[in-house]
Amino acid sequence: MNTFTAEVTCIQDLTHDVRAIELRLLEPDSLSFKAGQFVSFEVPKEGQPRPVTRPYSIASPPGQRDRILLVLNLVQGGPGSEYLFSLREGSRTSFKGPAGAFYLRDDGARDLLFVATGTGIAPLRSMILAQLQREPNRPVTLFWGLRSQQDLYWQDEWAALAAIHSNLTVVTTLSRPEPGWQGPTGRVTTLVDERVRSVANLAVYLCGGSGMIKDVTARINAKGLCPVYREKYYDE
Repeated sequence: MNTFTAEVTCIQDLTHDVRAIELRLLEPDSLSFKAGQFVSFEVPKEGQPRPVTRPYSIASPPGQRDRILLVLNLVQGGPGSEYLFSLREGSRTSFKGPAGAFYLRDDGARDLLFVATGTGIAPLRSMILAQLQREPNRPVTLFWGLRSQQDLYWQDEWAALAAIHSNLTVVTTLSRPEPGWQGPTGRVTTLVDERVRSVANLAVYLCGGSGMIKDVTARINAKGLCPVYREKYYDE
């Protein structure tokens, strides 16, 4: 893996605890990666004599090589998120990468289903943007599970993309909605149960907590055999 130096060019607080950080590559000045891969930061951890390594998926598409976008939760006591949340616009940082075996494949003519919970959306955003550019007519569906309205972000972006790409379907479900929510409720597993009728011509990408990955994989397998690619996601 190569080591990159980058400058923070934009910080956006997406929710009360989710932040998007854009990094512009300085040295080298471009990064070639596969949609879905991650980069790693070596960060200090209290009580540890050496830095610890924390991976973060790239949320931007691979066609944008001069900068990358990271999306992460703030986790109290998490060395990775506390370090990245300490960065300011103009800050310089370094990371290694790209790496990871969870990336967008060429699955022929299969329809694509992406299922995410929380910030597991990051690598799937990269994949979906890359896919829409690569094959704008292939059916693409995203099921995204969040907790409540205060955890919503990127809804306008997905709606705008779906308005342009008739083959893109995006469904956000809330597991603990507050009054006033008009969309689907419950976990993403419910969407898989109710809306995936056949897997005969499907490839599935899952990113989120281990429980979701296990449950959705079981539900997909119960419907038949198809490629299922998984990435367990956690924030520190």
